[in-house]
Amino acid sequence: MAGPMDGFERRTFTFEGKTREVYRTGSGPAVIVIAEIPGITPKVAEFGRRVADIGCTAVLPRLFGEAGKPASGGYVMQSLAPACISGEFSCFATRKTSPVTVWLRALARQMHTECGGPGVGAVGMCFTGGFALAMMVDEVVMAPVLSQPSLPFAITRAHRRDLGISDDDLTRVKQRCAAEEDLRLLGLRFSHDRLSPPARFQRLREELGDKFIAVELDSSPGNRWGHPRAAHSVLTEHLQDEPGQPSREALDKVLDLFRSRLLAGA
Repeated sequence: MAGPMDGFERRTFTFEGKTREVYRTGSGPAVIVIAEIPGITPKVAEFGRRVADIGCTAVLPRLFGEAGKPASGGYVMQSLAPACISGEFSCFATRKTSPVTVWLRALARQMHTECGGPGVGAVGMCFTGGFALAMMVDEVVMAPVLSQPSLPFAITRAHRRDLGISDDDLTRVKQRCAAEEDLRLLGLRFSHDRLSPPARFQRLREELGDKFIAVELDSSPGNRWGHPRAAHSVLTEHLQDEPGQPSREALDKVLDLFRSRLLAGA
């Protein structure tokens, strides 16, 4: 029986003294897939395979958890607690970029060197959802996706509107959006997801205008799709992988972004 990480090559990457495991599959331009809490679950790995299937190299860095271990309530808490107190993640501060994104940007540059193409894609999910925005500081990141961005935690109104990025980094992202005609940032969330509040997407619209493309899936009570009100993980745990389903259409939009930005002229 195939294991959840079968087909992935395990490597390590070191930058500024910090070494982490990185799992790769496929070939072609790189897409950095930054797993949500609790880690690289089988469904995160499956998303990586979908990325590889279109002709990209899926690159999954392990920031927390155990690669291939299925998600569970206990496992989520086991991974969340140390992440919240780590200096690498800005869970509560507003107008601050998580320090781990510096390492992720270095990984993106290295993968661009190794995999080629016009640039790289980046997908953040939940806890890491906003990291793709912060990675846009580096011009090598050409196809960013924010899936249910949840940091900083939505404690106050200011937190709910915060983008998990410093003022200086946000200015740089806005400069890129103004200068690069084809640059687009894709955002995904379920409509009633309290972990990824609607105010955050509204702020992205205000800051980035039509460069931000929001995909919000109906999870209101009694919605026609049967999405639970607590639906959260668009591309993994709550993906309904059937044609015509909104979450499948969201997945297709993500893959189409990679095709158009990373593969069309490769």
